[in-house]
Amino acid sequence: MLKKLLVANRGEIAVRIIRAAQDLGIATVAVYSTADEHALHVRLADEAVNIGPPAAKKSYLNIEAIIAAAHDTGCDSIHPGYGFLAENAMFSDAVKAAGLTFVGPSGDAIRLMGDKVSARIAAAKAGLPVVPGSTGRLDSIEAARQTLTQTGFPVMIKAAAGGGGRGIRIANAIGEFEQAFPQAAAEALAAFGDGGLYMEKVIGRARHIEVQVLADGKEAIHCYERECSLQRRRQKVWEEAPSRALSSELREELCASAVALAKEVGYSGAGTVEYLYDDDADRFYFIEMNTRIQVEHPVTEAITGIDLVAEMLRIAGGEPLRLKQSDVTVKGHAIEVRLNAEDPSKDFAPFPGTIGDLHIPGGPGVRFDAMLYSGYQIPPFYDSMLAKLIIHAETREAAMTRLKRALRELEIGNVKTTKPLFIALASDPSVQAGDVHTRWLESWLNDNATALAG
Repeated sequence: MLKKLLVANRGEIAVRIIRAAQDLGIATVAVYSTADEHALHVRLADEAVNIGPPAAKKSYLNIEAIIAAAHDTGCDSIHPGYGFLAENAMFSDAVKAAGLTFVGPSGDAIRLMGDKVSARIAAAKAGLPVVPGSTGRLDSIEAARQTLTQTGFPVMIKAAAGGGGRGIRIANAIGEFEQAFPQAAAEALAAFGDGGLYMEKVIGRARHIEVQVLADGKEAIHCYERECSLQRRRQKVWEEAPSRALSSELREELCASAVALAKEVGYSGAGTVEYLYDDDADRFYFIEMNTRIQVEHPVTEAITGIDLVAEMLRIAGGEPLRLKQSDVTVKGHAIEVRLNAEDPSKDFAPFPGTIGDLHIPGGPGVRFDAMLYSGYQIPPFYDSMLAKLIIHAETREAAMTRLKRALRELEIGNVKTTKPLFIALASDPSVQAGDVHTRWLESWLNDNATALAG
């Protein structure tokens, strides 16, 4: 087992990892920028080290400073959380070269699956269906034009590296395509330092479904699926597990394919294999693999009872996978909503400020993963997510009812948050029926702007 862990992140995920490690008897070290001196993860860790000024590239993205902090405090391991350096193969390699354990996959696995093109090739080799599109990287618009003969319109142009909805454009005709391709390349280069692209055919009524896997480099299991179809600007805002769209037979096929891919690439740790599900054709397609713990992992923990972060730490510490597939069962239904410091009535403009009165909802089946306390000043330098509200109940209908109750109970004083969005969505007939797809929320927002004031 690991003895002392440095958490190379901030916010609610740093808090989450620190708590999981301490539950296993692992000492913890937080790193923080000067903007996060009073952050909750700094308060909860056994030790804390300042690694630089507010700018992420000088602190949370500073590999040398993070590794130096680990050495200075006697750590034997580093957990990257999500975002920042979590899917950076160079960071994984550097941690290993420094004689430390990286809590996650190898640099080679991150490179293979982090590049969307090589991931598509690996998935096809493992027998997974992929969305029709380019077979390799598209480094010129001329090569992209040739791919159009296979995909037709509409087509999605996507960054080969990175994630978070950046470097993506949809083109419905050749004129839009000619403008969108260089725009996507420029955005990808700015965001990820890599302007490489690939293209996929757009599926009309697609649901976003992903499978959680755990692996130790040899064996792999799945922890069933989550549905993340409610998205704004291609970023998830609401997640559920399990998906009500899948039949039992298709669920087993989908989850088995994710395990096959994890074994194919020799994956180690927790990872997520993501798919588009075509509602009309009742088919799924592989789109990418995330080589880290996901924001939405708590819904899987709720329905399976498995502490995914703890399992990551055990695997990184050298233990073989403890669970067999037969050990993983699903109980009930879970929903997660992401609470951001944003004003939904003003096109979700960021709303940094100081937290006033704070009331966290409670009761059976209510979990609140957060980095908040009354008096905490939200820094303007980072992602706007403050917390995640996770609800678990015996049925989806009961979970929706419990979610509405918990949202009414939740109070985060002095700042605007996305709470009004989720109150409105939880009462929407289409959401209650589960009749949504990846472009549904954008249309809903256009029609329901007045519902978001609050």
